[in-house]
Amino acid sequence: MKRLIKALTLLLLITFSFAAKAQVDTIRLKDKRLNTSYLKPGINQYLVFYQLFKNPKKMVFTYWIRDIRKTRRNGQNVFTINQHWWGDDSTSYYKIFSVNRVSDFAPLFHSETDLDTTSTYNWYEDKITGADTAHNNPKKGFTFNFTTPNFNWNLDIETFELLPLAAGKIFAINFYDAGLEFPRYVIYKVIGDETLATLDNHNVDCWKLRTEGQLNGHPYTETYWIAKKSHEFLKEEDAYANGYRYKIKMPAGMPDIVSRYTHLP
Repeated sequence: MKRLIKALTLLLLITFSFAAKAQVDTIRLKDKRLNTSYLKPGINQYLVFYQLFKNPKKMVFTYWIRDIRKTRRNGQNVFTINQHWWGDDSTSYYKIFSVNRVSDFAPLFHSETDLDTTSTYNWYEDKITGADTAHNNPKKGFTFNFTTPNFNWNLDIETFELLPLAAGKIFAINFYDAGLEFPRYVIYKVIGDETLATLDNHNVDCWKLRTEGQLNGHPYTETYWIAKKSHEFLKEEDAYANGYRYKIKMPAGMPDIVSRYTHLP
């Protein structure tokens, strides 16, 4: 009987230990779980490419620049993040500008420019509204009320860099894509770690973070490599029903394309 009690006690301890490890950490604005000191001002550049199953001999390339700055806006310390996306022709160019509070990474303002159309938003903890800062803003009359504050899904890369990553961690992040239907909690799991060989010949110990879901009725996975020491987002591999997508952070020595083209909108 004593042996049986000991065995059952050990089984319960193992079960509780596993449940504790599998507990989901909900990332809320009020808890300030994101460590914004990890986000370093500067220019981050990414090569993004797609490999489609229907045409395996062809790849589609885009190039992303994300310019992060720390400043003040309306009396608050904020991050401003300018994104520029280039494709193989001028119609592929896309620009995103976001403002987030430094203390908790709360979204305050967001704009997206596609071709000649710019949509702008004022972002609050209880709602998002179309702003009047852009001429002919198609979202000028837009209003969407939130039940809880959320984070800007267009800044997922930066958000991942701020997470308290550790072995076995599972996070639920309430993301919202500005102007679309509903915010939703997205689950991200730390599935392990790996030493990543970077393009500038460094070996970097990384956490591997993964999310999965359904897109148009088909399953997908997205996996991200984030440096343990520097918290840099270094790589992404996505598997979809029609192919793969990759994002690779470029070395710091890449030329600053934005400063060379000051006429960019």
